[in-house]
Amino acid sequence: MKNTINWNFDNSYSRLSNAFKEHIEPVAVKNPELVLMNNDLAKELNLDFNKIDKDKLSSLFTGNILPKGSNAIAQAYAGHQFGHFTMLGDGRAILIGEHLTKSNKRYDVQFKGSGKTAFSRNGDGRAALGPMLREYIISEAMHHLNIPSTRSLAVAKTGEKIIRDTLLQGAILTRVASSHIRVGTFQYVAARNKKNELEIFFNYVLKRHFPELINSKKKALDLLHVLIDKQIDLVVNWMRVGFIHGVMNTDNMTISGETIDYGPCAFIDKYDPETVFSSIDKMGRYAYCNQPAITKWNLSRFAECLIPLIHHDQDQAIKSATELINTFEKKYKERWMNMMRKKLGLQGTEDKDKFLIVDLLTWMHLNKVDYTNTFCYLMNEKIKDNKVYESEDFQNWKKRWEVRLKINNNSPEKYLKLMKTFNPLVIPRNHKVEEALEAAKKDNIKPVKHLLEILKKPYIRQNDTINYQIPTDLDEKYQTFCGT
Repeated sequence: MKNTINWNFDNSYSRLSNAFKEHIEPVAVKNPELVLMNNDLAKELNLDFNKIDKDKLSSLFTGNILPKGSNAIAQAYAGHQFGHFTMLGDGRAILIGEHLTKSNKRYDVQFKGSGKTAFSRNGDGRAALGPMLREYIISEAMHHLNIPSTRSLAVAKTGEKIIRDTLLQGAILTRVASSHIRVGTFQYVAARNKKNELEIFFNYVLKRHFPELINSKKKALDLLHVLIDKQIDLVVNWMRVGFIHGVMNTDNMTISGETIDYGPCAFIDKYDPETVFSSIDKMGRYAYCNQPAITKWNLSRFAECLIPLIHHDQDQAIKSATELINTFEKKYKERWMNMMRKKLGLQGTEDKDKFLIVDLLTWMHLNKVDYTNTFCYLMNEKIKDNKVYESEDFQNWKKRWEVRLKINNNSPEKYLKLMKTFNPLVIPRNHKVEEALEAAKKDNIKPVKHLLEILKKPYIRQNDTINYQIPTDLDEKYQTFCGT
């Protein structure tokens, strides 16, 4: 394909040993049709699709034609899935290459739903339209909420039916990430028990993502330290907006610190820390309140992979890694507290802040109050009338909050500016996402596009904001699914 689009591929991962991947072409599809294109992201990537007609774009975004310079591979990785270790890999995804922007930023470009690979096990390698549109919506929403995330460049229908519980429209998502290297990728390399491979891969990751660590005398420990910080910041951000990932397996934790794999994810409406939406999370392992602990557990699995590189004495290596992992709780608590202070507009720190924060969350939980809208109410932002905020318990709490607001030379201008930076007015409400997906199944993509426009500016009031703030009208047994 002639490079009028400005592709600039430099496929460093494909130059690694074949132990890390499989070279494979996407499986051709019968009747490709472009459904969504992310023009904003295309501009950020310095890509120009304006000179390409829709038929060629449809073929491009389903893999029927590949751009010049691409080198399609399926990546190998492993992972603890709900605590159980297994060898995995890209079972329905193909990395077509690494695109370099004009500013020399490197991005993976991956097709999700592009057919069978060596890692598909018993799967068909395909994806349905609904889950691919869900990932597009939620990943773009996360980006605009200022949370590190993979992003979505396009969704195209394949013109083929795929078999799940019923026949569904097939589709392919084009996903963009700073890389798709996961904790599970390190687990895969470590499980092969070849130290030279581990060293090669480790050095590749440092060069690609953490060049500042290359000259360190304790590279492995420094990488672990950086990843602990990145993942704490990420999960604190999830907690800030009420996001539940739903499937926090180690193969879904990236080395780059980006949120990846929007399968059974969702956002809480009524505040309940034990909320679970995923149909496969029967025991609540990945409930909203468990996300910090699971993050630490996943980081511990990452640390295990690095043991041979930390110190030649295994006992010393384990001791050093354990000491680092055990810094997680204190760091997380401090950053979570600071995040909650900002959501409440508080300047500085006071000993009683913890009680003020916990009492608010407890009240929300007991009264089944909407998480996002409570902070909107505190910012004097218009929301649907709700008598619950007139209750004596809440008004008593609000008086304590107002007293605390005045400490440290705070002012309404200061605290409202702070609150409006950390509290979105809109999130991808589960029922709004479902409404848009249902319309898309009937070939009406307009509700998806409108939802995406609203979610582009989650911190700014827009004409239609109020219609996207109303809590769910779905029943309390709402479930999300992986789509595999």
